[in-house]
Formats: sequence, C-alpha cells, structure tokens
Amino acid sequence: MNRRKFLSAATAAAAGVPLLPGNAVAADDDLPARVRRYLDRALAAGSPSAVCGVIQGARRYVAGAGGSRGTSAPDGRTVFQLGSIAKTFTATALARAVRAGETRLDAPLVLPARFPVPRKGPRRITMADLATHTSGLPSLPPNLLAGADPYDPYAHYTLDGLAAGLRETTLSTEPGSSYAYSNLGFGLLGQALAFDGVDAMLRRRVTSPLRMPDTTTTLRPDMASRKAVGHLEGQPVPDWHDPVLSAAGTSMYSTADDMLRFLSAQLRPDRSPLRDAIELTQRPHFTVDRNLRLGLGWHLSPLPSGRTMTWHTGGTGGFSTCAAFSRRSMTAAVMMVNTASEETTTDPRPVDALTLALLGELDTA
Repeated sequence: MNRRKFLSAATAAAAGVPLLPGNAVAADDDLPARVRRYLDRALAAGSPSAVCGVIQGARRYVAGAGGSRGTSAPDGRTVFQLGSIAKTFTATALARAVRAGETRLDAPLVLPARFPVPRKGPRRITMADLATHTSGLPSLPPNLLAGADPYDPYAHYTLDGLAAGLRETTLSTEPGSSYAYSNLGFGLLGQALAFDGVDAMLRRRVTSPLRMPDTTTTLRPDMASRKAVGHLEGQPVPDWHDPVLSAAGTSMYSTADDMLRFLSAQLRPDRSPLRDAIELTQRPHFTVDRNLRLGLGWHLSPLPSGRTMTWHTGGTGGFSTCAAFSRRSMTAAVMMVNTASEETTTDPRPVDALTLALLGELDTA
C-alpha cells in the first residue's frame, strides 16, 4: 500500500477530478446511476465482477456488475475475500478489550514464552504500536515465504514457524517512533488478544454484535455457493488461507451487505453496541504528517473540504477491496472486485481510485 499515491487519489477525488476516463456525475444524479458508472469503470479496468455499496445520509444502496457467462451479476450477498480491511476488525476487538479493562493501549506485547518479541532500544512494543503500524516490525515474518505456495502463501505457516520467524526478526525502528505497515504486527496483535483462537474472538467481539454473519475466515457451504472466484491477470486463482496471521485479514471473507453494516456503525457509533470501542479506533493515535494520521487500524486523511476521510484498503491473491467514510458528511463507500491488482509507479489500484472518487462525489453532493 503506497500511502502517497492513495492520498493523491483521495485529494483528486475530493476535488471532483475524475480518476478514470468519464465525466463527473452531477450532484443530483440518481444514486443507482451514479454507482453503476463506477461499476462499469471497475469492469473496464479489468475486474471480472464488482460490487459497490454506499451510504449517503439515511440512504443505503448496493449493486453489482459482471459475473461469469450464464450467471447473474453479483450482489450484496456475494462473498469476496476482504483482505486487510479486516485489520479494522482486529483493532475494534482491541478497543473492546481496552474499554473492558482487560488490557491497555500502552501494555507491552506479551506472547507465550516460545514466541520471542523482538526489541530495539529500551521501549517494548505495545498494543497501540501494533494497531498503528509503529512497532518497527517488518511487513512479514522473514521465514514466511520459504516453501510457500505462491498462490496461497500463508497456508503452510504454523505457530512453530511463527516462533522460529520471530527469533530471526529484527525491528527496523524503535517501537512507537515511525509508521511502517506490518501484516506481522496485526497478526501478533490477534495472537496477543486470543492466542490460537483469533477467528472465534473476532466473531464474538466484532462481527456477531454488528450482525455480520458472512464476515468470517470459515467459508460455510452456503457462503461457498455465493462466492466470487478470485482472478490474477485474467486467470482464476485459489483463495488464501491463513491459520496463524488471520488477524491481519489475510483469509477473511465478507460481503457488501456486511460491510455496509460495519460502515454504518462507523458513521453512527452511538447507535451501535460497540460505541465506545468504535470511537476509540477512530481517534488519532499517531501522526505521520499533515496528510496521514493513524487511528487503531484506520487511516485518517484530510479532504479539501476540511472533513476527515477514514479509510482502509485490502487485497488477497485474487481480490481487491477498499472502504472509506466521512462522518461529517455521513457518507461511506465500499467496493469489492474479484481480481488482484498492484499499484504502478504512478497510479493507485483501480479499486482504490474508484472508491475514493465515489466517496468524494457523495461527500460533496
């Protein structure tokens, strides 16, 4: 995730600059037509199918486009792999534990004895460091890719592998001093909250209270029948599986319907059973520069309107996702596509650019 390109896209979107060919949509345009334009752009950018969900005040709308020949277009119940947006679920679980007095944000990371926690300098890694990507940990364990299936790179990794990998891990910076995005950090956060029981913990603390039945790492039979097939460079690829670092979002599934429930709770925490935890995740806890602050799990960036955009991206080997919202304007957007894509040297991923452009239109409508 290149935050500079992402923030450039955010600025362009909020200023009303189209990010892909096409004309800007009028502020009073019908919401379904507005969303359809963005779905068409997602298909034109190479996605076999796409689903988009939006919130604008009291209005919610979900639509999909594309799909395999002879099948209907995806909809709000179509299952996609979510990727790193699930880090915001893990951060919400941490915030619930903090609000319940079970831990503190400044509490040091504690794991079973056979999992050595790396150190650099006098300060130990804290729970807040993990949730704000300021732990100094690398993006991945140094031994993760040894012997890995390139189409399912986390599936072989075990707790024994994690223990060995931590013994080889060095911190790039002292904890709490600088931002560096880390899947390993969030994986360890999940293990610290519920060692070897992360998936059940996330269901209990986050997805069940928010009525998100299809947001899980366990693909139930009824979900399998609704799941989009992931693609890479136009070819079908398998889903990712992760028995150890799942708190980082590497193997989480969800739907646009579930994600709108989650985003609705972000926009109106006072109406949510997780009100206090959600407020804590959205509060700035680390400042990178004037364009980027970190909540717990969430990234916060200013819009030209003066409002704050709260966002996260996600992706696995065959899927790409993006979610963003503005509490001041009570708007939110999520897009899920069944193709993996990488940023180029000049452009963000299409799904990110499209989601931000759509949020920018909703925000100023």
